[in-house]
Amino acid sequence: MPDKKYYMYVLLTADNTFYGGFTDNVLRRLAVHEAGKGAKYTRPKKRHPLHLIYSEEFETKGDALRAEAAFKKLTRLKKETFLLDHGVDWKKLNN
Repeated sequence: MPDKKYYMYVLLTADNTFYGGFTDNVLRRLAVHEAGKGAKYTRPKKRHPLHLIYSEEFETKGDALRAEAAFKKLTRLKKETFLLDHGVDWKKLNN
């Protein structure tokens, strides 16, 4: 049986904010968010549609959770820099 993988992911919301999360299945988790049953932050219709703009795989749940927590602690400007440093030109995605 293959080792389970964990992911930190970032969504871009319709109101131009970032949401960072953690999961063991990115596409399933995105579907939950899109159905309005995910995190309280992503439930309001004003935040839809949601765009998955970044995900990173980790070997352990703890590593993924730490990456999520570190992203959430960043200022908006530092989140933008993080995404650009990881090849995500998020400004093109929300226009």
